[in-house]
Amino acid sequence: MSPNASGDTIERVYRILAKRYHPDNVDTGDAQMFAQLREAFDVLSSTESRAKYDVRHEQNRSMTWKVFAQDTAGDGRDNDRRLLHGILSVLYIARRRDPLNGGLGTVTLEKILGCPAQHLEFPLWYLKERGWMQRLDNGMFAITADGVDKLDSDPMLPANRLLTSATSTVDDVRSANAIKKLSSAEN
Repeated sequence: MSPNASGDTIERVYRILAKRYHPDNVDTGDAQMFAQLREAFDVLSSTESRAKYDVRHEQNRSMTWKVFAQDTAGDGRDNDRRLLHGILSVLYIARRRDPLNGGLGTVTLEKILGCPAQHLEFPLWYLKERGWMQRLDNGMFAITADGVDKLDSDPMLPANRLLTSATSTVDDVRSANAIKKLSSAEN
C-alpha cells in the first residue's frame, strides 16, 4: 500500500482483505493472515502509530540492500564479475524460496542490486547465453541448475553467496525479505 494512502483507502482495503482472510470464510480463511492484517490495520489507522510506521518505512526504503559496493562501480571486468555474481546470488535466493517458479523481474533486480536497468542488460544477456539463468513463462528471470553449480564452483564467491562481512547473515535475511516483498509487489 502506498505511504500516501488515506484513512479511507486503508479502511476500504482492510475490509476487502478481512472478508477474504477471516477464519469464518470457508474458501479463503486464514487465521494467521487475518491476525497480521488486523495488526497492520491497527497500526495504520492510529495517527500516532501510523506516523511512527511511516518514519521507519522511509528509513527502510532509503537503505537499499546492495550486493556490491557502489563506490567501486565502473566499467572494469571485476565490476562485471561482481554484478554477474550478485544477479546469480539473488536469483538463487528467489529459486530457493520457490523452486518451481522462483524468479525476479528487472525492476526487482534493479532495486535489490542498486543498479539501473541499462547496467543489467549485458549481464542478463550473458547469464542467459551461458545457460546459468533463464526467462520463465511469466517473464521473470530465474537461476538454472547450471547457474547454481556455477555459484558453488566459483572461487570468487564467498561461502555465504552474498557478502563477506560479519553482518552477512543479517543481510542475507534482509535481502531474502526484500526479494519477497519486491517480487510480490511486481506480480
